[in-house]
Amino acid sequence: MANSFAEPARWRDLDKLLARPGNIVGPGFEPSPQLRQEIGEFVRILVVGAGGLGCELLKDLALAGFPKIDVIDMDTIEVSNLNRQFLFRLQDVGKSKAEVAAKRVMERVSGVNITPHFCRIEDKEIDFYSDFNIIVLGLDSIEARSYINSVACSFLEYDAEDNPIPETLKPMVDGGTEGFKGHARVILPGMTPCFECNIWLFPPQVKFPLCTLAETPRTPAHCIEYAHLIKWDEVHSGKTFDPDDPEHMQWVYKEAVKRAELFGIAGVTYSLTQGVVKNIIPAIASTNAIISASCALEALKIVSGCSKTLSNYMTYNGVEGTHIKVTDFVREKDCLVCGPGTPIELNTSATVSQFIKIVGEHPKLLLSKPSITHRGNNIYMQSPPVLEEMTRSNLQLPLYDLMGKVPKDTVHVSGMADNNGKKTSSLRKLCVLFKGIAADGATEMDTGGNV
Repeated sequence: MANSFAEPARWRDLDKLLARPGNIVGPGFEPSPQLRQEIGEFVRILVVGAGGLGCELLKDLALAGFPKIDVIDMDTIEVSNLNRQFLFRLQDVGKSKAEVAAKRVMERVSGVNITPHFCRIEDKEIDFYSDFNIIVLGLDSIEARSYINSVACSFLEYDAEDNPIPETLKPMVDGGTEGFKGHARVILPGMTPCFECNIWLFPPQVKFPLCTLAETPRTPAHCIEYAHLIKWDEVHSGKTFDPDDPEHMQWVYKEAVKRAELFGIAGVTYSLTQGVVKNIIPAIASTNAIISASCALEALKIVSGCSKTLSNYMTYNGVEGTHIKVTDFVREKDCLVCGPGTPIELNTSATVSQFIKIVGEHPKLLLSKPSITHRGNNIYMQSPPVLEEMTRSNLQLPLYDLMGKVPKDTVHVSGMADNNGKKTSSLRKLCVLFKGIAADGATEMDTGGNV
């Protein structure tokens, strides 16, 4: 394990793959003995999640020749993680998953540099994600996947004919496991289905009747959901529950235990509380290893072109024997996330404040407290307070002027969206068209209508 990235013995098989032509290589593949070194020098990979799948991904990507890796995860290590998250030890309990995982891989694989980020994915500025050539997901949350998907798709730009511009594409590889089942898929925004295009693949979260939770709980999950959905609002009136806040989760756990004791129900644990509230499904080490290997291989294929990528969704089922299937799903052309953007028509006199109102009332968006950016420039930011103060004066200015008086362009709006009764962070791409402005910028007769 002490070999360096420069020693040829370790990379013999990988170098053969990258230095030889083949019949199933990607369209832009140029075999070269120096390709591995070039990948190591220029490619940066972000791994999102350092749990069961994330640990495997960090190890596999490091051993696949990627020396520049970042990993982001907001969780700390728990005793229940140790049976399948092999980078962690008992003495690591309570520490940051991202920091410990990065340290352990760097100890084992010399020459790799892994930068950990111990925070929420929403805490990072959008520009943070733009620095990476590829994003690999090892998440157990639909909401987190949806957010990263929207961030990656936000970098995609379209030309005047609404064709995706290849240079703006931010590839993603998404892995997921559920017991002895798992999936790996390649997401090339604008070319293959994004997460939102196929969100129907995920079964709806189980909902319990409120009367059962309040009057006749029968399972540990009933007690947990009672504390989460009913007791929280009774005690914390007006305060939004944050499933990613450890103090909030601890409160729900303790209340669920009280509820379970009252009705003689056993089995409420902190781990189960997290699973029920965040819809987390337990993972198995062998499934994580298989799915991680597939994801790491797809990442190598994307950055090198040494083989055609997965097209585009692979499922693994190890319940009875081994069954692997690849499905070529079709992209939704009108997808709100990876498409050219939700069209919004405005008069050139419409102010930023009026635009915010439209975004909040638009049936496909319904974004509250939105922040607005245009080509990297902050038009209006809700937070932090210093940015809100700096951009507050723009609220009364015409959006047309702030966008450089272009007839049509894309803006990005981030805010809170309602997702099945739960507020989640959301980033949306909007295609703003200004009425009465021709493609060449000349003024046309305004026919009236929208704001």
